[in-house]
Amino acid sequence: MFSNFKQEARGLATPLASPYTQDLDTTHGERPDSESSGKTDQEPVDSYGLGDPAAKFSQMNPYLSSRGSIIKCFRDAAEEGYKAYHLDEYDEDKNPNGIINFGTSENKLCFDLLSSRLNQRDMHHIEPSLLQYPDWKGHMWLRDEVAGFLSYYCKAPVPLKPENVVVVNGCASLFSALATVLCDPGEAFLIFSPYYGAITQHVYLYGNVRLVYAHLDSKVTGMDSCPFQPLVKKLEIALQGAKSEGINVKGLILINPQNPLGDIYSQEQMQEYLEFAKRHGLHVIVDEVYMLSVFDESAKFQSVLGMDRLPDPQRTHVIWGTSKDFGISGFRFGTLYTENQDVANAVASLGCLHGICGTVQYQMTQLLRDRDWINQVYLSENHARLRAAHAYITEELETLNIPFLRTKAGFFVWIDLRKACSGSGRCLRRSPRWPRPLHPASPWRRAVN
Repeated sequence: MFSNFKQEARGLATPLASPYTQDLDTTHGERPDSESSGKTDQEPVDSYGLGDPAAKFSQMNPYLSSRGSIIKCFRDAAEEGYKAYHLDEYDEDKNPNGIINFGTSENKLCFDLLSSRLNQRDMHHIEPSLLQYPDWKGHMWLRDEVAGFLSYYCKAPVPLKPENVVVVNGCASLFSALATVLCDPGEAFLIFSPYYGAITQHVYLYGNVRLVYAHLDSKVTGMDSCPFQPLVKKLEIALQGAKSEGINVKGLILINPQNPLGDIYSQEQMQEYLEFAKRHGLHVIVDEVYMLSVFDESAKFQSVLGMDRLPDPQRTHVIWGTSKDFGISGFRFGTLYTENQDVANAVASLGCLHGICGTVQYQMTQLLRDRDWINQVYLSENHARLRAAHAYITEELETLNIPFLRTKAGFFVWIDLRKACSGSGRCLRRSPRWPRPLHPASPWRRAVN
């Protein structure tokens, strides 16, 4: 099913960036031990890939610029998938052969708790300052609350400073803004693959920035194994490979807890990645948007903001938001913490495009400062419901003898459907959907056609 994608990884890397296409393919090889055991065997030539959206979209729109045509294709591809899903949505009774959307990462388990809290009287307030233009970094009282919130939950050794905080309408906007202010057009970020595929679009939209993938080539070898080990040697190989092809890499993107594998990087691992970046003069964007969604009670998440010392604080930029941990993706709230005031001010300049309305800033302030509700009501119940949902899914997968990774954080389970879908492919009609199709031969298209 996935055999044709490996051959396209070099010249047509963009469709392979999605964790729902290329990176399922990386599990099909016959060499799992080299990753899972940490051996230093010679890496295959396809251990990295180069993303180039422009190479994928050759149809130019007469009403749009060449870049506008590519940007439009991002939406066309996504909308095609979602349209097919909504026209044939799965229902246990009415449409048991319909499509199940496994491609949108949202936590809908705690609407009752959130609606109750957000409807309390302290959330509803209007004053003149909320109806006027704010500082594009965000109102100072909100940034002060964000700094306190991150200091507390990230276990920062010293209080974080509100002047290092920028708030915008979601983490996607932060990726776009950071790509634009850190890179020139055509430059690139390193990223471990599989990864959250929408980052391809986020970094390209404004900045025309590419991704260089460090492929984690392995497969599930046991329910409690950790086969996709993100080794520094993988980053070194990808970086040198990109340089050999004339690509200037400006930074490294780290997602912790990881999307879509659900792995939690240790502080020792993060230290190694940050030191690697410092050796090569790279910026590091650390996406910690799932930091409060660690539901396994034996697991421990450690934020980079909790480190005693960052190897290169002027090039380390941390992203967090409420879409995942608080299940309110419709609020569009994301925050950047960086000690580099040049970066903070450059991102804030784009706040005129990505600012948050005053009333939402007020509500976010009220929510983040309510530690009693967060600690005593929300987090414990959210974690319990995530554990129950994870147990339900994995028990069903075990019954069906479908390989999967047992995760400890996030909203996803990495599964391998190739054996289940071999032959007629009928199971694809009821299996995971890929919402970001970028290639006519992609598995998601075969799944819905």
